[in-house]
Amino acid sequence: MRKNGLRKIWQTGKAVFVVALVLLCAFFAICVSRSPVFEEGESYELSYGASSSAQTVRTDSPLFDKLINNTVAGESVRYTGDRYEELKREFQAELLFTENAGGVVNYYLYSPRISGGMKLYGKTVNLHIAVGSEQTAAGTPIIFGGF
Repeated sequence: MRKNGLRKIWQTGKAVFVVALVLLCAFFAICVSRSPVFEEGESYELSYGASSSAQTVRTDSPLFDKLINNTVAGESVRYTGDRYEELKREFQAELLFTENAGGVVNYYLYSPRISGGMKLYGKTVNLHIAVGSEQTAAGTPIIFGGF
């Protein structure tokens, strides 16, 4: 009788361990899927909505904010200096077209490493990099708001 009791405890313990392991793996997968696209820079912003009038919120903890809010439509970050070539290389991105406006060069790219995107001029853009005289802003799918 005692042997059966220990066996049941052992079986229950194994089942609890397996369930805990599955939950841990699921949590890890969620964290990875919602991790910030960019390395943190001078400021990090998350956009809620799908247009240029989207609500944009600065955050010091993009991973936490993305975990608790499932409606993030875009994200952007600002860096000191010109980081265009570095970001293009890091995301293995293809340059689709550029625009110059007010002393800022806007690069519109497609990266196979970033999901989603939006159609601009008939092309799917999912990485937007804007370079000014002193800083670089990068956003996905584009930089919502202003530079």
